[in-house]
Amino acid sequence: MEAALYHASPCDSTRPILGAMQKERIVHVLFDISVIGKGVDGVLEIVGGAVLFFISPMKIHGIVSALTQHELSKDPHDLVATYLLNSTQHLAGGAQVFAATYLLWHGVVKVALVTALLLKQRWAYPSAILAFLLFLVYQLYRYSHTHSSELLVLSVVDVFVIALTWLEYKRLRRFHAFADADGRRAA
Repeated sequence: MEAALYHASPCDSTRPILGAMQKERIVHVLFDISVIGKGVDGVLEIVGGAVLFFISPMKIHGIVSALTQHELSKDPHDLVATYLLNSTQHLAGGAQVFAATYLLWHGVVKVALVTALLLKQRWAYPSAILAFLLFLVYQLYRYSHTHSSELLVLSVVDVFVIALTWLEYKRLRRFHAFADADGRRAA
């Protein structure tokens, strides 16, 4: 009877392998989701930067006022509506140009890196990690001046994306699964 307790079936020896494969699959799916999210965010930043370049601060404030008026009439303390309205009130000429330039640059870098990551370009992984680390450092610097909770949330998300990018890079390196120069998967 004791021998039956200690006898391992052939299936038991594959459980650690399956568990590791499942973990890698989960990390890969989370990586894809987070990178696609970064890409969408990059596109929105490009659009936002372009809007800031071509529309005056008063016009932006007027549009946001019109868009939030209904919500604020129902709930004058609505968190999102008041945040948007307050943010547009403080746009000045110099700040607007800086914000537009920053959003465009940040968005273009994100979209380019995300595209290369999704195409499994080997160079993109260390480049993305470095770029995301630089963005993180800047966000923490801004947080030290503004104490904005949004910057802390973005920073936590960036740490998560950096970790997933590193894990995905290690996985692809182990399986030699990067794309070659033509964009095809290398053997």
